[in-house]
Amino acid sequence: MSKNFFDGSNAINKDYITPIGYAKLLEELHRLKNVERPEVTKVVSWAAVNGDRSENADYQYGKRKLREIDRKIEFLSKKLDCLQVIDPLATPDKNSVFFGATVTIVDVIEAVAKQKIYRIVGVDEVDVAKGKISWRSPLGAALFKSKIGDLVRYQTPSGEKEVKVVKIEYVVIE
Repeated sequence: MSKNFFDGSNAINKDYITPIGYAKLLEELHRLKNVERPEVTKVVSWAAVNGDRSENADYQYGKRKLREIDRKIEFLSKKLDCLQVIDPLATPDKNSVFFGATVTIVDVIEAVAKQKIYRIVGVDEVDVAKGKISWRSPLGAALFKSKIGDLVRYQTPSGEKEVKVVKIEYVVIE
């Protein structure tokens, strides 16, 4: 199931994810199917035997909650089928930025060059507060195939930025 992410051919039509990200989505699907849905089903069944369903808040809320859970289960099932798991540790060229790389950059325009660290991940794993950016984001896409010392330009809402790649790592990070 795990493949490498090297050439970028047809990359825009694919959805990639790290093994950790894939496991989290699987865990969420399992929890919805095997924990949440059965619990809500019990409540709905109990509420259904308590008389008039049209005025039964537990029944009405439970049915609504079941529909939400079923939509989420369907969404996650389809999403998991469309994802390609990429193991960043399998990347043969550890000197270039590919999917899963942890990249340290500095803004070359700022007076005080402050290092920033980003991990290039799939769209379902983005967490900017933790430095996880999508490979489809302007910065993630601009960093693709760059090497240490490269100057990389990318577009932001406030204009063009330029950064220098100072470190590239391929490590397993939560």
